[in-house]
Amino acid sequence: MKAFIRCILGYDPKQESVDGGVLGLVKAYYGTLHCHMMVWVEGSLNPDEIKRRIMQDNDVEFRDRLLAFLDDAISTSVPSGPKDDNVSIPSDVSHACTVREIQRGIPDHLIQEAKDKDFRNLVKDCQIHSHSKRHVCRFDIDENNYREYSSFDYEKGELCLRCLNGLVNNFNDMIIRAFIGSGVSAKAILYYITDYITKSQLKLHVAYTALELSIKKLGEYNPEENEMTTCAKRLLQRCSYAMISHQELSVQQVVSYLLEYEDHFTSHEFSPLYWMAFEAFIDSEQPSPECCVSSKMTTTVSVNGSHEVDNECDNDSSDADSDTSSNDDDNELVVSIDPGGHLVACASRVSDCQLQGEFL
Repeated sequence: MKAFIRCILGYDPKQESVDGGVLGLVKAYYGTLHCHMMVWVEGSLNPDEIKRRIMQDNDVEFRDRLLAFLDDAISTSVPSGPKDDNVSIPSDVSHACTVREIQRGIPDHLIQEAKDKDFRNLVKDCQIHSHSKRHVCRFDIDENNYREYSSFDYEKGELCLRCLNGLVNNFNDMIIRAFIGSGVSAKAILYYITDYITKSQLKLHVAYTALELSIKKLGEYNPEENEMTTCAKRLLQRCSYAMISHQELSVQQVVSYLLEYEDHFTSHEFSPLYWMAFEAFIDSEQPSPECCVSSKMTTTVSVNGSHEVDNECDNDSSDADSDTSSNDDDNELVVSIDPGGHLVACASRVSDCQLQGEFL
């Protein structure tokens, strides 16, 4: 991972180098052991800014440079490989993922040819999608999905990447990645990656099941046989052991812990933001019109006998929901641990953020 960050991303901790890496000049990163990462690139624009600059500002030069960069970075076809098959490599007879590049001992003048051939085998084995002729692909991958040139759809506000082979998943020569041009898709994939690399290792329902099992094993409390303190300690131990035994660990995590390596990689210190509480607070202060739940249509009869249809939002229910969420925020109690290992009760994080001084 450190070699990937140093060589592929080209991250410079001192922020002195302007060369950058494959993605450009990387300013920060946050990721897990198996390389699910968020990478911040200097000067990068979010999807809304890209759309606004192309459509509203009509920046044709920026559009052409963006499309040229994407065409250069993303490949959508199987590489041609060497013209003359003068060398034999392990990936010719085995799956490319089961062997480690080319073998040693190849003459110097054939090394580049062997690398090109191995790269072609890797793309053929890993990047080509296959399904039966009668199968409707849920990923919309089809050999008829051919587009010779990349373009920008002004009506939909989307980038349409070229596709030279409809059955090939997009890839980069050094790292496999996909550029999502539309705003909705980009936000969805960013949410997925962020949620994935910050997810809890133990699912809530699994934790509750483990706790229930440990309590059943402990049995009912008998004041004549057990002291309250001893019973509480045993309960806490059993609950802890049960939850740890149900934790899901990847191979990378196990190896990292055994060798006493890091379990995550970051360039900066990140403060956790408990988004749900803040989202509920913003929703209660400024309700979104799109989230207003319509009540069922009611029909009233006017004085002249005509029917009038009333289709208003159910304000009572939305008010009740906002009251409930605000009450939950007010009653929020967070427990943390101080440097001495003692449990400390904290105030609501929303309130703490509101009451902080301007300096903080």
